[in-house]
Formats: sequence, structure tokens, C-alpha cells
Amino acid sequence: MPPAALAFPQIDPFLFRLGPVGLSWYAFMYLLGFTCAYFLLRYRYRRGLFRLPQAGDVSLLVTYCFYGLILGARVGYVVFYNPQFYLEHPWEIPAIWHGGMSFHGGLAGTILAMYLFARRVQLPFYHVADNVGLCAPIGLGFGRIGNFINGELYGRVSDAPWAMVFPGGGPRPRHPSQLYEAFLEGPILWLILYATSRLQKKDGYVSCMLLVGYGVLRFIVEFFREPDPQLGTVLGPLSMGQLLCLAMILAGFVLMVLLPAPRPGVPNAAR
Repeated sequence: MPPAALAFPQIDPFLFRLGPVGLSWYAFMYLLGFTCAYFLLRYRYRRGLFRLPQAGDVSLLVTYCFYGLILGARVGYVVFYNPQFYLEHPWEIPAIWHGGMSFHGGLAGTILAMYLFARRVQLPFYHVADNVGLCAPIGLGFGRIGNFINGELYGRVSDAPWAMVFPGGGPRPRHPSQLYEAFLEGPILWLILYATSRLQKKDGYVSCMLLVGYGVLRFIVEFFREPDPQLGTVLGPLSMGQLLCLAMILAGFVLMVLLPAPRPGVPNAAR
């Protein structure tokens, strides 16, 4: 190991085991993210900031988003990141315990879930999306910590004094890009969205800022993150993740321009 490299902390990927069954840290981070989202949405409902018909709808919304996120993240990974492998091994598609989840696919699945939920409870889609959007950085931050514990999605080779030698990344030290993402996509993105929620003038600004903010932050971090080995860079120096982020940023700005005007008598959605 080069002298400047930090030792990667050898953390058991399972939080606990009971015989052949156990709870992985990665799964625990998902559960922690959804639990925090539930309590944040409950808090906003009680403060009158989330205009749900009844308190029980919070649990229903979290359930919708859970399935939308998991299914969308898996389908997104299969389609965007490793289609050839899954065409040859279709029985591996449901095997999410083998890894392979895409944020951009998870976002698409969550958007569909929010749309279906909004129709069911007869609320404006953007009102639901703004409230859920405020929860997104919590799950993103926890999820990236799970990636770090697993030693996956590590960064590019680096001589930075905080670079680490990851178990699956060869002998050379690399950026701990998972921690960069955890910080930027977690607390930093949440502060951006919270500030937007205090300043916005109509439904949808938080949702649009989530697309733009995440897209910009992830685009930057991708320069430090090792591209997926089966893809590498796909357009000059740009990775697939960066291309998808550019699409997110563009969509966020376009939707911001097209947002409907606030309706008279309806309170600001995400204050």
C-alpha cells in the first residue's frame, strides 16, 4: 500500500446475522432513509405544510415511493448500465441482492409512484413531489454511506492524502467518492432544497431544484468516481451518469419555466 493511502475500514457488510439470514448495512440505510422520510412527512402534515386528507396517507405515500424507488432503480440499472449482461442472464434481473441500482431509474420510479398517489388522494402532483423531494437528500446521504461500507462505487485513482485502497479497486489508492456524494447529495442538497422551500412562490420549485441540484452535484462528483467497468466513459470524458445528470438538469430548468401559476387561496406548498 502506498504510504499516503489511508486504510479502508474493514466493516462487516452485515449489521447483524442470525444463521444464514442477516440485515446488511446497505439495506439498513434504505430502511433508515425511508423511516426518516416518514417522520419528516408526518411532521409536515401536522404543521399543515402537507395537505394530505388524513394522517394515515403518510404511510401509504411512503409505501408507494418504496416500491417505485426499488423497482425503478433496478430497471434503470438493467437498461442503462448493463443491458447486455441481463439480456444473456434474464434470471438475474430480480436479484437485487447481487447489487446494481440506478439513482436515475429510482427517480423515474418514484415520480410514477407519486403521480399515482397524487391521483388517489386527489392532490396536485407538484404538492406531493415537493414534500417528498425534501426527504430525498436524507435517503441519498444514507445510501452513499452504505456504498462506502460495501466498498463499492469507489473513486478514481488519486494521490490525495485521504485516498484509500479499496478491496475491489486494485492496489492503488482512490478517491472515497461515496463520501463526497454522501456529503453533497445529503446535507448540502437538503440545505439547497430547504432554502428553496422557504423562498418559492408556487408548487414545483422544490421538485425542479432537486433535479437541477442533484444533477449538478452528481455531475461534479462523477469526475472523481470510477466509471462502471462495463461502460467506461461513453461520450468523450463523460460517463453515463453524467449524461443522465445533464438530462436531469435540462428537465429541471424546463419544468421550472413551465410550472403552473399558483392558484388563488391555496397556501404555498412547501413552506
